[in-house]
This record gives sequence, structure tokens and C-alpha cells, in this order.
Amino acid sequence: MNSTRGISAKKVLVVGELLVDMISDQNIESLAVSSQFSTNQGGSSANLCANLKWLGIDAELVATVGEDNLGSFLINELKTIGLSDKYIHRSANRQTSVILVAKNEHTPDFIPYRSADLAIKRVEDAVINSSDMIHTTAFALSKEPARTNILRAFTKAHESGKFLSVDWNFAPSIWQEDDGKDVFKKLMKMDPLLKISVDDLERFTGESLTIEEAVKWLDNLNAQIICLTCGKDGVWFKTKNQAWRHKPALPVNSVIGVTGAGDAFWSGFLSAFIHEKSIDECISQALEVAKLKIEKPYPLYKK
Repeated sequence: MNSTRGISAKKVLVVGELLVDMISDQNIESLAVSSQFSTNQGGSSANLCANLKWLGIDAELVATVGEDNLGSFLINELKTIGLSDKYIHRSANRQTSVILVAKNEHTPDFIPYRSADLAIKRVEDAVINSSDMIHTTAFALSKEPARTNILRAFTKAHESGKFLSVDWNFAPSIWQEDDGKDVFKKLMKMDPLLKISVDDLERFTGESLTIEEAVKWLDNLNAQIICLTCGKDGVWFKTKNQAWRHKPALPVNSVIGVTGAGDAFWSGFLSAFIHEKSIDECISQALEVAKLKIEKPYPLYKK
């Protein structure tokens, strides 16, 4: 860990997507298969924030939802788990974003219907200054005006010596005509903690990569810590100027679904990191929380 940037207040500010996940009740191969769906509070950023709260971390979410009943549903869900809606904007001109998800044991099929989530407002300096870490996702950065406002917040936080966290959950269907490379370069100049999956990296590079090729590509990045998650094959990780290391995934008793496992992993990691645990302890906790999520039929923070 970087001892020159210690954390005392233990507060994480999450800036990103809060939306409705319509998830298939049963595991299905894809959305081409007929299924029944259940309504869930979703969005990688919101899920991570909720998981952090469940893990005992002081976390706040900055997001935008519509001024509609789905937006009310999401805010009620946040309040139920103890998260504040202080920084949740209600847009009168946009509908709450929805994603259809085909639950399965591999990489879930999904279709996004986006509106309000990409209209994240400018984050006030006082809110950034009151936090010790700021987190976002590739999903949240994919559209304007959210992109400009998030990058501004990251720049301000970086200049103030805050820790920065990025889940680069890149998907071409989200970014569409934009390849995301310019935004990614800007993030890497700010020495973040980076979480990226093998699937994310393949989608981002447009290439099918072996683990050796993936870590070689990631070696060129300027990041304080990099975690390359490989699903059932565990995680490869490194700190700056150190060699790559690997930890296997923990055996699971039953696979209920992998949707949200990456968010669970990273929330476990960050909750340990912000308490100044060693990289080994951070990875171990991340794997424990991911295992729990895969085995549970509901979000971690729901009993």
C-alpha cells in the first residue's frame, strides 16, 4: 500500500449508474429464450455502493434516475439498505434506465434501455473533499454529460490526493461508436485502482486474449493496483512495479448466478483496502465476498 496517502475517515464516494435490472428468474442461455423476469435495484455503481454499506463502509452514491415510479422504487430500495438519496438527482425529462438480464452461470446476456442514468450532474467540490476515495465504472463514463462530470470529479479528487477506483466494465453495446480509449487513457494518468475482467479486456481490445497476453497488455498501464478477474479461474493482481500474482477462486457450493459477482469482488477488495489491509488480505476478502454473491439468490445486502 502507499503509506503516504493513508486514509482516516474511511469514506467512499461512488459516482455512476443506478438503474433497474430486470433479471430472468431462471438461468437461461440468452434473452432470445422466453422467460419471466424480476425487478431489482441494479447498476454496477449502485450495487458496489450497497455492498460497501453492507460491509460497514461509509459510502455515498451520486446518480440520476427519472421522476417516475421506477425511480421511486430505486430510491426506496436504497433507503431500505441504509443508503442516502442525498445525491440522487430526479430528472423530470428522462426515464429511469432499465437493463434486461439473462441470468446464467457464465457471462450474462443483457440489453440496456438507457435514459436518466447518463445524465449525472456535476459533483460539488465539497462532496469530493469529504471523501477519501471516489469510484466509477466504464458504464457510467460511456455517455455525456455523465462522462464530463465524472472525469472532472476524478481530476479534482486526484489533485487532492484521494484514492481513485475504476471498474472498467467495458461493453461495445454501451459505448456504441466510441471505443473508450481516450477516456481510459485519461483515467490511467491518475494512478487509479483498476478492476477489469478478462471479458472486459477482450471487448475493449477487440481481441481474444490468453491470460499471458492479457497481463502483458495491462503491464503497460500506470495504475496503483490492477486486478484482472477471471471468473472461476480466480484473479491475477499486481501493485505498481511488482510482479503479477494469482489467487484461485474459492469453491462454491452452488451457482445461483454470476450477475453482480464482479461488483461483489471489488466491494470486498475496496472495503479491505480502505482499512489499509495488505494486498493479500484485500484479495482474500474480495474472493470471499464474490463466493457469497454467487451462492446467494439475492443481493448481498438483502437478508
